[in-house]
Amino acid sequence: MNQKIVNKNQIISTVWELAAPIADELGLILWDVLFLKEGATWSLRIIVDREEGMDMNACEAMSRAIDPKLDEADPIDQSYTLEVWSAGLDRPLTRDFHFTSSIGMPVTIGLFTPIDGEKEPVMTLKEYHGKSIVATDSEGADHTFNLSELRFVRRKDDISFD
Repeated sequence: MNQKIVNKNQIISTVWELAAPIADELGLILWDVLFLKEGATWSLRIIVDREEGMDMNACEAMSRAIDPKLDEADPIDQSYTLEVWSAGLDRPLTRDFHFTSSIGMPVTIGLFTPIDGEKEPVMTLKEYHGKSIVATDSEGADHTFNLSELRFVRRKDDISFD
């Protein structure tokens, strides 16, 4: 029997190591791994993406492939629900590669203090510096934000219905 991991960050790291090669093999991008408690239920949420867009079949394939690996490694002591999600159109940017892959794209920035009355302006991500970002507003003005002072940064992918 494997030793159980009790630290949430260790669980996320271990699951990431298990999930990343599976995602690669399936042609998916491992976007994030979350281990969170919602009500009385613990959820292990594996969030994936794909260049050509996601569908339920891709999420199901990831779920079927990762499930036996999780059973074998058995890194989580308590019961939990495995969920495989698409990163979605308004995906949160939390990891370095999220920001670097989103440079030049529109992002919604969650502010505590509004700019011109806006608490969630949409701007273009211009630069990422680890703990801060530079984003350009619709008027062409650059704004620098410390990530620790923001509620969130989300990629704002446009969807077209041609």
